[in-house]
Amino acid sequence: MSNPGIESDFELSDQVREETEEPPRFRVILINDDYTTFDFVVQVLVTIFKRTVDDAIRITTDVHNKGTGICGVYTKQIAETKVDMVHQASQTAGFPLKCTMEEV
Repeated sequence: MSNPGIESDFELSDQVREETEEPPRFRVILINDDYTTFDFVVQVLVTIFKRTVDDAIRITTDVHNKGTGICGVYTKQIAETKVDMVHQASQTAGFPLKCTMEEV
């Protein structure tokens, strides 16, 4: 039984085409300083960014040698939260470690 003028769900779903766009992504970056210890940066990467110890050591070495290191790429809200977590952990531990984010 079809009702003239009323389209089936199938026909409607074919007509409605929503284009979903990926949300912007942001790199979270640690910035080198002369006071924060290597071990603390590794700990931050393991606990906040869920990196393996090997990855954390590699990123920490980049921070030390190159001045910055990329911790990961996230959506805006997650990146902001991770940056805040780094700053809170650093302040609690008495280190001036800085963390920032930039759109990819």
